[in-house]
Formats: sequence, structure tokens, C-alpha cells
Amino acid sequence: MSLRSSGCAGYNALSRRTFLGAATGTFLGMNLQSLVARAGTDFTPTAEHVILFWNGGGMSHIDTFDPKPGRPTQGEFEPIPTSVPGIQISEIFPLLAKQMKHIALIRSIAGTNGDHGRATYQLRTSYNQSANLQHPGIGSVVAHEKEQAGDLPSYITIGGLAPKAGYLGQRCEAYYVGRPGDRDPYLAFPANIGEVRGNKRLDILQRMNQRQNAKILSDDTDSAQTALVDAVKLMRSPALEAFEVRKEKPEVLERYGDSEFGRGALLARRLVENGVRFVQVNRGGFDVHANAFPAMRDHGDIMDPALASLISDLAESGLLQKTLIITLSEFGRTPKINPQEGRDHHPTVFSCLMAGGGVRGGQVIGSSDADGFAPKDRPVKVPEIHASICHALGVNPNKEVMTPLQRPMKLVDNGIPVKELFS
Repeated sequence: MSLRSSGCAGYNALSRRTFLGAATGTFLGMNLQSLVARAGTDFTPTAEHVILFWNGGGMSHIDTFDPKPGRPTQGEFEPIPTSVPGIQISEIFPLLAKQMKHIALIRSIAGTNGDHGRATYQLRTSYNQSANLQHPGIGSVVAHEKEQAGDLPSYITIGGLAPKAGYLGQRCEAYYVGRPGDRDPYLAFPANIGEVRGNKRLDILQRMNQRQNAKILSDDTDSAQTALVDAVKLMRSPALEAFEVRKEKPEVLERYGDSEFGRGALLARRLVENGVRFVQVNRGGFDVHANAFPAMRDHGDIMDPALASLISDLAESGLLQKTLIITLSEFGRTPKINPQEGRDHHPTVFSCLMAGGGVRGGQVIGSSDADGFAPKDRPVKVPEIHASICHALGVNPNKEVMTPLQRPMKLVDNGIPVKELFS
């Protein structure tokens, strides 16, 4: 995947259709949906960065952020108190519970897709999957709308692939980091190539590409040149040191946890400290159709110190107000425990955690019913999560961009921000 320089190569030509839509659907320069979204709120965006923890496989809401004590669906874990009276979460998160004053939980996400692929697509893009159109992931949307700060890419994914940028273009693709703490071998010359010789080769390659691009005008050649320019810029930048998480003090590494996930969370902190707009940290293994409880306890052992340390460190440095942290998964797990001591796919209701970036901590938004089968009150649709991310950043989720076929597409699929998060 590519590195980027400032501003993503999207398609923003103002068509007649777009102009007429804007004229008839606005009031005093604001579209009507934005006015509805802002009703009852007085919010000044403070977020400049986003850290998304993607929990692939479908994370159980009951065993994490929406415990059901005393109910037949409870499972093996007990709820524990948090730093906010009246709010409880699963015992697998004792350190995270101490950070609850910074955290808002949404316990009423109302999903619609029980298939991994389709649900993952929607949770990452806000759109339902389409046979003939690739919608951009939320990270690409942020990279498109927020100016790049510094030499590092605007959008970085750690330990797993991110959604494609689709019609937003090559500059909004994510830069992939396989193992946090390891240097990218593609950002250094081979051992037998010195710096002077390597730089000469890069300069020759760049001139050859420029000549070729002048002869053959296409999106592919332009994308290749963009990737080369950005990669060379990063190779020569001192900002590369941000990737060296193993240079942190031993006690810091220990606090986040000696795991890929712990180092990923620590790397995410270092990246936003160096201006990266959107970081996605990936962790799988939540598809627990069998032996769910040992698996979830293991997840807690790894995730709890990393998430708690990240929130605590950003709060202490003052960067939490500028950094929106969110955990997402494609759906929840069935409240009913199956004969294999597992939980199956359950999109009807599930939970997420949000902290920082202007989010008011110490609150729970919405609820599921007594056994965690369906939303009880304040159902939150998937696009509302994406609209809330945009709102925190001061981005209009209803802004339209043009696809290469001149089809106007909103940044978010008709989502209105969850205003309680920011009130």
C-alpha cells in the first residue's frame, strides 16, 4: 500500500446535479441533515487524529462492555465496577475499568449483517457492500478530508490490511505495517547498495517514470508515481524513528504488554504524536464458536493493559482531547451459549468503546435488553458511528465526492452523529 503526501487525489468536481442538490437542501450554507445533527449540541471539534482498534471475527458484547449478571446469558465472567459509579464492564478489563471517566460505551449498535465479509465491509465503510463500487474505509475518508501533518503517511494500518480507498484515490490508501517495532524493509536500501548509489538509482527511476507518465496518461501510472515519491520522501525523513517502538523505556513496553497488540497500541500512540491522522490496529480471533471463555480471557489479558495505558498516556500528555479512540468489530456474539461453550454470530445488537477526541467520558449510550438479544433503547445504526467520527474531526459526513463515473457519493451513508457522545 502507498504512502501519501498532503491532500488525497479524489474526485471533487462540482456537477450540475450536485449544485442543484446543494441549493435545494441547504439553509444558510448548511445542509438540512447537518442542521438536524447539530440540534441540541454546542460542540467545537477538537479531534485531529483517530486510532481505530479493529477486532476481527465479531467480539462478544456480553463478555466485554455489556455484561448481563444473573441472566442465563451471562457466561463465565462477572461484571466489575469502574471509576464511574453505576457503570460496570467485564472482569477481563480491570485496568480499562479505571479509565472509565474518559470512556463512552455504546451498547445499542443495531447491525444488519451476520456474514463476516458483508458486516466487515459496512462497519469499515458505513455502506453495504456493492457489486460494482468500492466504497472507501473511514480511514481513507479521514485522510481525504484532513491535511497531512509531517512526513509520515496520514493513514497507517498495523498488523492487518485496511479497506481500500476506492474512488478517493491512491493518496488515501493505508500504509501497511506488518509487525509493530520492525523496520519496513522496503524503506531501506539493500545491504550491498550504499546510500549515494541508492539515491542515484531512485533519481533515475523517478525521471524514467515521469517520462513514461507523460506518454501514457492513466490512473495506474499516476498512482505508481505517487507511491514512489511518497516512499522516497519517507525514506529520507527523520520521522521514521516513530516506528522504533523498541526504543521506548522497558517499563513502558512492559506496561503496554509484551505482545503484538501491546506494541501496536504503543506504536499508534507514537504515530499520532508525530501527526498521523488515522491509525488502525488490527486484532483477530474473536470468532469464538467454541471455547469462548478461555479465548476471551486471553483477549482481555492482552488488550486490557494496552488500551488502558494508551488512554492514560494520552490523557496525561494532553493529546487525548485531540485523539479519538474507538474499538469496533463486525458484530457481536449470540447471548445464548451453544453446546460447544461458544457464541455464534449476532448482528442484532453489539457494543463499542469510544474515548477522547471531544467525546464525553463516563457515560453509556443506549442499552440492550435484559439478555443482550436486541436494542432496548437508543438504537444506533452503523453509519451513525462513522458520522460521529467525522463530527469529532469537524468533517461534514454528508459531503459529496465524485466517483470516476461522475456519480456523487456521500462520505458517510446517511449517518447522523450520535450527539450524546459530545454533549
